[in-house]
Formats: sequence, structure tokens, C-alpha cells
Amino acid sequence: MTLPSSDRSPSSAASSAEPPAPFDPASATITIVTFNRSALLTRLLDSITVMDPKPGHVVIIDNASSDDTTDVVESYRESIGTEIVYRRLDTNTGGSGGFSEGMRTAYELGSTWIWLMDDDVEVMPDGLARMGAWAPRFKSIQGRRYDYDGSEFYWQYRVSEPLGIPIPFAPSGFDASGYKEMNSGCFEGMFIHRDIVEQIGLPDPRFFIYWDDQTYGWLASRLTTSVIVNEFVLRRTREIKQWDMGIRHMNASSDAYRYYIMRNRALIKQYYRALGVYNPVAFGLGTSLTFGKEIIRLLLVERKVTGTSNLFRGLRDGRKIAADASWKPMPPLVAAAH
Repeated sequence: MTLPSSDRSPSSAASSAEPPAPFDPASATITIVTFNRSALLTRLLDSITVMDPKPGHVVIIDNASSDDTTDVVESYRESIGTEIVYRRLDTNTGGSGGFSEGMRTAYELGSTWIWLMDDDVEVMPDGLARMGAWAPRFKSIQGRRYDYDGSEFYWQYRVSEPLGIPIPFAPSGFDASGYKEMNSGCFEGMFIHRDIVEQIGLPDPRFFIYWDDQTYGWLASRLTTSVIVNEFVLRRTREIKQWDMGIRHMNASSDAYRYYIMRNRALIKQYYRALGVYNPVAFGLGTSLTFGKEIIRLLLVERKVTGTSNLFRGLRDGRKIAADASWKPMPPLVAAAH
């Protein structure tokens, strides 16, 4: 994989002699990953049912749910107002594996735009129109979302590349342009053009959970001008225990989250090495800061001291990944007619 920063393509209409084609909602696919949360998936599908305009397809990747997810999906085929493509995986591949399969499915359907989201959000009725308004100018777009209580969610859209971690207090305001450049990504609302998917390849399923979307967004920002736009297009439908820090919140997590947040630092390291941006001192500091943040999360959000063993296990297993000389990034996709 070679994605040098100098390959970034101009994103504005002024950069091309030909005016960009208007956005066609039918060219977009909403891609959802779900696992054992049929009630939340129902709310999301309800919201898509009343969208105007609707996407050309809705792809649903089911990570081997054991509840009634299949029945729920089938019940919407006639009423949702667009085509549903349902894939039930044989095993739980995590969010990373689910989004990798979901993006592959949407790509193979010929989708020009792929809109990724978890099952614990709902879409604003005009959400696709709001995202599509920016489609002629940019190819990697992140919208905004409301939190469970209706407040404005602050998303960490900037990454410190040397440290490999989000900048927690990057400016939250927007100027008159209505967008800000970003070098990260979030699969809870990433809206990305197939041209970028072709060059990066699919999301890396080896992450299982965590850092996968940040890494994918970072890779996209090396190819094109990636932006977060001042458009509220999603709302979270699941309440999560939080610590209110003013400009942002810190959410509760899980033992699996703690394990993968440390283990997957090694996968980021491998991507950095492959692209020639790895600085061992800076990246090591980023890993230490991540570990410290997770200790704070345990003490101040979850109010417990157990769970640190998962952080250490993640670091241990990450060392094996980092030492794998045969490791390769995800390959680009072969361009397909659409």
C-alpha cells in the first residue's frame, strides 16, 4: 500500500473544468452492522422507512446474532421503501469485520456512496439529502449526530499523527464554510465515495473492534480532503454511562474494549511502518497516554479498579502483532464498473 500525502486530490468544484455531477440518492447505500440488538435495529429501520430521499440499498450485516434479528429484517422488506441486502455471518467478526463485509457488499452492488453506521443510531429524515449536498465537493465526509439525550455530540475529528491518538479538544465550532478538515474517521456515520474505497481497500477486519475507523479515516485523508460537516444527520438511540467533561463526554467501556484498544495499537504501528510515518518515541508516548486514559475511564466513569488486566493483555498480544514481519496492510480493490 502506498498512500503518500502528495496524492491528495483536489476536492472542490473549482479544481475541475467539468462541474461535478449532482448527487443521486439512489447511488448511495446505507450499510449497518448489528449484533443481538434487534430492538435498536428496529428503531434504525423505522427511521430509514420515513427518510426522504431514500438510498438505493440498505445493506445489513448481522454478526451471527442469536436473537430475532433475521425476522426483524425480513419484516421490513416490503415497507422500508428501498432494497434490503441482508448478510448473516457465520461468526461474530466484531464491528471491524462487519464493516469490512458491509463495505465489500455495498461496493459490489455498484454503490457510488457508502454510508456506514452502527445499529444504535437513527437517521434524520433528511439525513441523506444533507450528506448528499456535500457529495459534489468531497469524497470522505462525516456528519454530526445528537447524543441519546438530544445534546450535540462532540466527535474527535483530528488525530495527532505522530502519537496516533485523537486530539480530544480540537475546536468544536464551525465557520461560515460549514465544514472542517479532518484526518480521522468514524464508522458511526462515515460517508465515503467508492473511488476512495478502491484505493484503500476494505476496512481491516483484524482490528475486531476499536481504532479501525480512525485508521480508515486517516488513510482516506491521505488521498483526498476529508471533512466533518455541520449537519446533524444521526441520533444515538442507546444510553451509555458517561462522565461529563464539558465540551465532550467520556463513555463507559468493557473488558473487550480495554483489551482491543491496547492490542490494536500494534496494528496502527504496522500501518505507520508501511507508510513510512512511524516515530517510535512519539508513538510510544501515544500508547502510554491511551493506557492512562483507560485508567481514568475505569476510576471516574465506571468507578472500579478491576479491568486493568485486559489492558496489559492487549499490550502483550500487540507485541506479537508488531513483531510479525509478514504483516501487510489491506490491499486496494480492483475497480469495478458501476
